Amino acid sequence: MPEQALREVEHEITVAAPPERVYDLIADVRNWPSVFPPTVHVDHVSRGESQERIQIWATVNGTPRQWTSRRTLDRDALRVEFRQEVPSAPIAAMGGAWIVEPAAHGGCRVRLLHDYRAAGDDPETLRWIDRAVDANSGSELAALKHHAELSASAADLFLDFEDTVRIRGSAKDAYAFVAEAQHWADRLPHVASVSLAEDSPGLQILGMETRTPDGSTHTTESVRVCFPHHTIVYKQTTLPPLMSLHTGRWRFEEDGSGTTAVTSRHIAVIDPGNIARALGADAGIPEARRFLRDALGANSRATLSHAGAHAEARAAAARTQ
Repeated sequence: MPEQALREVEHEITVAAPPERVYDLIADVRNWPSVFPPTVHVDHVSRGESQERIQIWATVNGTPRQWTSRRTLDRDALRVEFRQEVPSAPIAAMGGAWIVEPAAHGGCRVRLLHDYRAAGDDPETLRWIDRAVDANSGSELAALKHHAELSASAADLFLDFEDTVRIRGSAKDAYAFVAEAQHWADRLPHVASVSLAEDSPGLQILGMETRTPDGSTHTTESVRVCFPHHTIVYKQTTLPPLMSLHTGRWRFEEDGSGTTAVTSRHIAVIDPGNIARALGADAGIPEARRFLRDALGANSRATLSHAGAHAEARAAAARTQ
């Protein structure tokens, strides 16, 4: 059977920001989970001056997927080319380019090019890829525009903080407590109900109903990427009203003497349009920052405390055997 021709599509957006700033947002994949809605996590596999290989975990038509891409970066030309090494089924081939074109008014036009081919010769599969490329491209370009055009005053909307506890137990046992979140409703007082799906090893969808101090509950959903037994990263895809973004990381570091440092990091963005509804008419950004720091920190510290108790109990039991 002859190989299908590549489908080629292009999306674009105009951005009122310097082209170099826009290029830098595209080139620096470390910040992609905080910029692009579909992206959950990105790791560098290898990295050179103009060539790199990256692993990407992202949602595609609402489903979490993972793939590895090669990228060629050209800052002088304001261009980044990409090609998936082993595409995720049902995609047989996928590549393209980000192209930033300076405009006379000081802003720029961003073009996002894709070429792809579906596995097999199924028109419905190709339509599935069409929908995924169109949805993700539109979402990414809109987010790129939003972040590039943010004023300096918008920095108050961003929170980035972490809490650490040290436990007398192994990183493996503390990691297991956090990774096995299907048990959290029985183990954590702030979790009312939970569901966990893991169709691919280490790639989880976590749904949770969380209790707040006033007795109410809110529902969230997260995509989590687990790296046994040292790191779990996540991105909330269903958020409480006060946030427009929330990503996080659990890190487990054992020092070799039986002590493990467990750190929970949060990156969140306040949704200013929902502050009054969530916190009252008199609340502003400072109140929202304090509330989120306290609420997110309290929940993660509670989880850290229980993970520590779990790991310490396992260590104590091992010492008596």
